[in-house]
Amino acid sequence: MTHSPETPEVPIRPYAVTAAEVVPGDLFALSHEEAVRHRWHVVTHTLPEGPEVIRVTLRPPLGGVDHEEVLRRDQRVTVAGRRMDAAAVPRVSSPSLDGVEFRDGDRVRTLRAVDPRAEEVTYVRRWGGWHADGEGPAGPVSDAEVRRWAAGADREGHLVRHEPRPVRAAEAAGARRVVVTGLGAVTPLGVGAGELWQGLLDGRHGIRELTGEEFDGLPVRIAGTVPVDPAGLLPRQAARRMNRAAQFAVLAAREAWADAGYAQGGTRESGLDPERVGVSLGAILGDASVLVGGDRRLREKGPRGVSPLTTPMTVPSQAASQVSLDLHITGEARTVTSACASGTEAIGQAVDRIRYGRVDVALAGGAEAVVTPAIMASFAAMRALAEGDPSGGSPSRPFAEDRDGFVNGEGAGVLVLESEEHARARGARVYCEAAGWGLSADAHHVAAPDPSGDGIALALRRAVRDAGGRVADVVHVNAHATATVDGDLAEARALRSVLGRREVPVTALKGHLGHLQGAAGGVEAVAAVLTLHHGVMPPTVGCGEVDGAIDLDVVRGEPRMLPDTGDLVLSNSFGFGGHNAVLALRRVA
Repeated sequence: MTHSPETPEVPIRPYAVTAAEVVPGDLFALSHEEAVRHRWHVVTHTLPEGPEVIRVTLRPPLGGVDHEEVLRRDQRVTVAGRRMDAAAVPRVSSPSLDGVEFRDGDRVRTLRAVDPRAEEVTYVRRWGGWHADGEGPAGPVSDAEVRRWAAGADREGHLVRHEPRPVRAAEAAGARRVVVTGLGAVTPLGVGAGELWQGLLDGRHGIRELTGEEFDGLPVRIAGTVPVDPAGLLPRQAARRMNRAAQFAVLAAREAWADAGYAQGGTRESGLDPERVGVSLGAILGDASVLVGGDRRLREKGPRGVSPLTTPMTVPSQAASQVSLDLHITGEARTVTSACASGTEAIGQAVDRIRYGRVDVALAGGAEAVVTPAIMASFAAMRALAEGDPSGGSPSRPFAEDRDGFVNGEGAGVLVLESEEHARARGARVYCEAAGWGLSADAHHVAAPDPSGDGIALALRRAVRDAGGRVADVVHVNAHATATVDGDLAEARALRSVLGRREVPVTALKGHLGHLQGAAGGVEAVAAVLTLHHGVMPPTVGCGEVDGAIDLDVVRGEPRMLPDTGDLVLSNSFGFGGHNAVLALRRVA
């Protein structure tokens, strides 16, 4: 549906003439009232029917079907002051959409063809409703209403076109849709995604005082620690060969694997080709205590006192390799290290590996265990850590007026990702679509965020674009919000610059959990998936009074129902050195 080449040049200067004066090419209205309503037609043909009567054939100026009017020769009508090339105006009809099966991703284009200055409006079907693309009328519009538009289009002088969502051929080079089918988590709120979710809804936190003697003398002695020993939940021999972060990762991966409907034991027991399954986990250090312990034993007992497992248990990739070993996954086992954005970037990389056919299934997320004296002392020396008594409420206060730093934490969060066709073929329960992701770098400072938020905003926009969506589709944001003064402000500025003045609800979870470092993105992605799945946004713990400079709709106090005006949830992660990663999740029908 396009304008006639003449249309943009047509001046609309209505004046009255008699029907006998009308000639082909005139822009014509039956009355002045019709002209005021911008209801015009092009005269394509005139035919005398008698001494006093003339038959006029009319067509909408932007294209459409013809209709005829029989007029008295002396009847007063309105013309627009300039003739058009009638032959250039397309003769087209809007097809019936009765019986057409609509799918999300379909487009409908509408044009008020009787108005020469009309602009085409595109509607995109998302989550079972039609939403105007760009600055069109508010939606959503139902399937029945779209069918009524098409049925009455020719009569009303409108044009309606339906464009089905392209069906991709099943080929390796084609991008595939990726969905989430399983969740697992080990966090300061407990072991299991269920414990995490219930703790978030209840507004509980898992920040505790560090009572071990190795923490004596530290200026800050609180952290978000997992309340059980993960080694006690694994076979003793296997646990001895894993560092603490790998133990978290294996427990979370096992839970996610079972939650996705796969058999205990791994790929072979589940009837999967292990070469078509991958692992992608984020970590900054993994478990810093192994290297520290090895150094201590070297000084105390000499070289013979150092375990041969020190090196393989020190590397950040140990979590990914142990998950691969535990579930017999041979497709790939990758580790992403990009500071506190590691977990989210690891999920994004797994999305791409499935999209483009490298694997069909992936376990993705993050694992970290860096609540150690040296790390705590380093953060305290940076003046980055919050202080306070956990028994009186969470010392981590994201977005709050009185926030004063983050709380170090540990844990793991893992998603099972699959290509949609793989999940549907086996009848899997689908939580949501892993629709897209975005990366950027601040290039600003070794530790401090860019206060403008420009780098964060770039990652946000890229994630929405990669998901094939629009900013207007964003219905909720799971914020990184570490509760540092500068970090929270930079993220808030970025969100406001991308979202505009729309009041998109924002939740920050570090008041519940502390900052889980490389695992934060994995755990917060689990929470974001559950937010979409249950339609409920957890509250932000620790934020008694929102900093006035934040200017965001922070969910506080009680859980809130997820708005139904969009379908994208963003999960943000940002790290030291300017690493920015954003995951976009979409509701599925």
